Amino acid sequence: MFTGLIQDVGTLLKIHKGGASFQLTVSTHFPLDDLSIGESIAVNGICLTLVSRGGGAFSADVSRETVMRTNLADLRVGQRVNLERALMLSDRLGGHIVTGHVDGIGVIRSKTLEGNAERIVISIPDRCHRYMVVKGSVAVDGISLTVNDVTEEDFSLMIIPHSLSRTTLQYVKPGDRVNVETDILGKYVERLLGSRGEGQKSQAVNFEFLANHGFM
Repeated sequence: MFTGLIQDVGTLLKIHKGGASFQLTVSTHFPLDDLSIGESIAVNGICLTLVSRGGGAFSADVSRETVMRTNLADLRVGQRVNLERALMLSDRLGGHIVTGHVDGIGVIRSKTLEGNAERIVISIPDRCHRYMVVKGSVAVDGISLTVNDVTEEDFSLMIIPHSLSRTTLQYVKPGDRVNVETDILGKYVERLLGSRGEGQKSQAVNFEFLANHGFM
């Protein structure tokens, strides 16, 4: 579990491509003695498992499934990546609950300066649209952000200078693909409100449902 508050921006040092998987080696400012083999670490918002460490870097295995569902296949040696270690129960939840499981790949449509902030517009797959809420939360390449506006095809963000300077958003440009994770709370609410119980037929909560149960 993560918060979407980026703790370090690392550099991709090596990509080893096997028959059905990748292994990434990423430089980091994290103290290596404090990193444990097997712990989770988010790389551009993707929850990966640390398999080795040393020389100012760590390595993580990436399954074929993860490669297919994220923008990891777009990464090149020398590229910067957002890093976050797993949330500790004693930490402040300054961002929002982020699982590190990508829901879809977005595409940067535009990036424009508005006052002291950058407006970034991102197109997303249809399956992600219903979880986008104005002033709601979204993770883009692992960064916890607030949705500024939503249309039928995309959503927009206003990125303040602090967030821009401390994440890879300073490098993105139109046409780039980014990992998008929608708010998990919305997905659970949708699931719970759309079903009546274990083994029972699914029924949406709507005006008819409320009227039949004495709420109207």
